[in-house]
Amino acid sequence: MSARKAAGRPTRKPTTGSARKVAAPPRQSTGAAGENAAPVPNTQLEADVAVLVRDIGSMIAATRKKVSVTANAALTELYWQIGQLVHTAVLNERRATYGAQLVSSAGRQLEARYGRGFGEKSLRHMIRFARAFPSAEIVSALWRQLSWSHFKQLSYLEDELKRTFYAEMCRVEGWSTRDLAKRIDGMVFERTALSKKPEALIRKELAALHEKSELSPALVFRDPYMLDFLELADTYSEKDLESAILREIERFLLELGAGFAFIERQKRITLDGDDYYLDLLFFHRRMQRLVAIELKIGDFKPANSGQMELYLRWLDRHERQPSEQPPLGIILCAGKKRETVEYLDLDARGIHVAEYLTELPSREVLEERLHRAIEAARDRFVPGASADTVFDVALTRTPTAKPRGRKK
Repeated sequence: MSARKAAGRPTRKPTTGSARKVAAPPRQSTGAAGENAAPVPNTQLEADVAVLVRDIGSMIAATRKKVSVTANAALTELYWQIGQLVHTAVLNERRATYGAQLVSSAGRQLEARYGRGFGEKSLRHMIRFARAFPSAEIVSALWRQLSWSHFKQLSYLEDELKRTFYAEMCRVEGWSTRDLAKRIDGMVFERTALSKKPEALIRKELAALHEKSELSPALVFRDPYMLDFLELADTYSEKDLESAILREIERFLLELGAGFAFIERQKRITLDGDDYYLDLLFFHRRMQRLVAIELKIGDFKPANSGQMELYLRWLDRHERQPSEQPPLGIILCAGKKRETVEYLDLDARGIHVAEYLTELPSREVLEERLHRAIEAARDRFVPGASADTVFDVALTRTPTAKPRGRKK
């Protein structure tokens, strides 16, 4: 290498440790939450995630429910309008044969274009729906609580009062379609005190239910009560009956109806140093009333009503809250003599006497019994009805029914 080239190069100064430049540590960012922060304990993280997922899930579920309710209402309205159109504008003045051909042909074309939900069978459901519910105002008051499946079941009930009762009870108590089917099959309407009233009074009470959504005792209490699920022996005591009810309390509550809550068994009532014991005490949430139940394994006797009235007066004075209505009583007995019950006028005293059946008769026999009881009760409101017509319709037990319990 020549001396000239070497001289042209700049010479580097040796660096010492004190002169070396040290890089500054990276600055922490404060822009994003949690970035480079101290780790959160797993338990706290899991708890926060659970709360967040729960809250978001509630929002999603609520929105889905709103969408479902809106869609159901829109579809139900559409089905009613279709049924009304076909029934009034097309079939009203047509011969039955021509009408059947028209619905069948239209159904095939609609099904091909819009799906099975608009086929012939569905059209017939819609027509029946429009016939059963001719008022758009009534339908519009129900379609947010009742689904199309509810309306289909209700449309096949021929009796208008029965149909209105089940529709309003579905709305007020939130029955599912399965609940509705069970109650129709169990003849709940025929077993209510309401069904025993004249038609004008039934319509008045159902109208009040529609306007105020308030349940009266006539809508809640039944007769008879079906207690076949208790599976009692042929001979049983009142204690056996009570124990069986408590063992099957969930099914007993279902038979009583929606809204009942169990409070206490063998409620002690002390008067003048004497102790009395009420068999079962319930509370009905919608009626806002205490409901006392006394169990009798024999026929109803007038003394039973005096005992129940004493219990109700004590409950009214010592257990009733200021916001509650006066308590009511149910005397459940193996049998009752209707003439005796009528003369005592127990409904005015807040006491309901009902039979219970531990073994169910056939549906045909039960239906006949209930219809006879309803006719007899309604005849009592007809001036000039004979005593034989009114009272000679006591429900007789079937030969296959179990013997009544006897005190051991």
